[in-house]
Amino acid sequence: MEGVHDLGGVEGFGPIPNRLDERPFHHEWEGEVFAMRILTGFWGGWNTDSGRHSVERLPPTEYLSMTYFEKWLASLVNLSVEAGFITRSEVESGAPDPGTQPVEGAVGPDVVRKVFASGGPTLRTIDEPPRFASGDSVRAAHHGHSGHTRLPRYTRGRVGEVTAWHGAHVFPDRHAAGDGEAPEHLYTVRFDAQELWGADADGGHTVSLDLWESYLAPAS
Repeated sequence: MEGVHDLGGVEGFGPIPNRLDERPFHHEWEGEVFAMRILTGFWGGWNTDSGRHSVERLPPTEYLSMTYFEKWLASLVNLSVEAGFITRSEVESGAPDPGTQPVEGAVGPDVVRKVFASGGPTLRTIDEPPRFASGDSVRAAHHGHSGHTRLPRYTRGRVGEVTAWHGAHVFPDRHAAGDGEAPEHLYTVRFDAQELWGADADGGHTVSLDLWESYLAPAS
C-alpha cells in the first residue's frame, strides 16, 4: 500500500532516537490499549495482517499526528466496528446501545499466557519448490498495490542478493485481504545501501529484509 506509514528512507523526519532505557508504556492507558487490542483479537474478527493494515488505513493527517498507541486505539475502534463488535454510536456515547447484551471474554488468562509464550507460527508446507537459492541476484517488484504489503517502498525495483531461504510462510498481502493464508516461500535478501539510496549512501553498508517470493524476480 502506498501511504504515509511507509517512511523508510524518506527524508525530513529526522533521526530515530535510540533509548536503551525505553519503557514499554509511557502511560497507564497505553498498557490498557495493548491489552484490549490483544484480547479483542481472540474474537476472530480479524487476523494479524488485517490488523496491521487497519493502522495503515488511518487518514494521513491522523497517522502523522498520533502516537504509537493512539494509532492502535483508533484502528482497534475501526476494526471492532467493521467486525460488528461495537457501533459508532457506542463509541461516541461511551455507553452500550439500548438492548445490547454483554459478551463474555473470548479467552482466559491461561490462554493468553500460552499464546504469548509460543507466539503465532506462520511456517507452512506447500508443494511448490523455492524459486530462488542463496547467492541468487533478484530484483524487487516495481509497484505495490492498494492493500497491505511487507515490501518497503524504498526497495521497489532495486537489486539484491538472496542470503537465506526460510521455507513457506503465510503471505500477508492475501491474508490481510481475507483471501486465506496463501503461503509463499520467504527469503532474506541483502541490498547494498548505495543500490537503495545512491552514491551518497555509506559504502559497504547493507540492509537485509525478509521478502516473499512474489515480491521478487530474477535480476537478469
